[in-house]
Amino acid sequence: MIIALKPGVNIEEVKKLTADLENLGVKIDASQGSSQIVLGLVGDTTVINDDALRANHLIERVIRVQEPYKRANRIFHPLDTVLEFPGAKIGGSSFTLIAGPCSVESRDQLVAVAEAVKKSGAAFLRGGAFKPRTSPYSFQGMGCEGIDLLVEAKKATGLPVVTELMEISQLELFEDIDMIQVGARNMQNFNLLKELGRSRKPILLKRGMASTMTELLMAAEYVMAGGNSQIVLCERGIRGFDNFTRNILDLSIVPALKKKTHLPVIVDPSHATGLSWMVPAMSKAAVAAGADGIIVEVHNDPEHALCDGEQSLTPGQFDSLMGVLRKYAEIEGKAI
Repeated sequence: MIIALKPGVNIEEVKKLTADLENLGVKIDASQGSSQIVLGLVGDTTVINDDALRANHLIERVIRVQEPYKRANRIFHPLDTVLEFPGAKIGGSSFTLIAGPCSVESRDQLVAVAEAVKKSGAAFLRGGAFKPRTSPYSFQGMGCEGIDLLVEAKKATGLPVVTELMEISQLELFEDIDMIQVGARNMQNFNLLKELGRSRKPILLKRGMASTMTELLMAAEYVMAGGNSQIVLCERGIRGFDNFTRNILDLSIVPALKKKTHLPVIVDPSHATGLSWMVPAMSKAAVAAGADGIIVEVHNDPEHALCDGEQSLTPGQFDSLMGVLRKYAEIEGKAI
């Protein structure tokens, strides 16, 4: 349930109203807009009398939310959520570039890529320390050593770091990581999502390869129900019948998500297509679709990459792409 208060209400009266509602057993999250306060009620709202609320002199509107996701709903939080990081942000008027290798392979490789993408204008460094692979015989990442190298690269370049968490037991290793990625395979790992809700770390939540928009938003709701609202949603492609590309990049979900939720939305053209030569076109399309940024794989030697070299841009290709995206972002009223 959403309660929109009238502009200019007395704060002490609002506190009393909030306390009275909480006594009925619901939890309340307040959102301060530019001109009014919106109260979001979560829990068993069947005990609340809508007509009595509408008669209250503080209340302008009462809305029953039909969607199962409450905290992620734009009705609940009309203003866009913007995540702030040292020297970077995701959401609002920014178009944010997250770039780096699919997996951390060595100190020299990671530092070289990190320095290159920062010079080109990337705001975040991505890199996998733990890698979920379809085959048990494929490179699984450097693990703890990979985390240490990401932190080193962060100190060397100043770029905030994004990397994937595979399981709850790894969480303590991510203390110096700026944003935790939840991969497509873990999108509905609900125990993990609950734990991340308690962690208060920013979360990059990737859409499952066969998941609906509602399922993605419900995964975000699991994290938000634990008290963590710092979430970025990521479209990374879904399964289809044609295997020419690795996945099908569903760009239609970007404007749909922007309508339904206040959370930032980014696109992963690398995993979606699996082909480096398609990444620039899909990146431009992501800007036009209204995305808040993209996450792109960049490797200094794709031919010898231990993971996903075919979909990785070289630093030179990434630099060229940045030049084009700045123009596209400007047309959409965003800045890189």
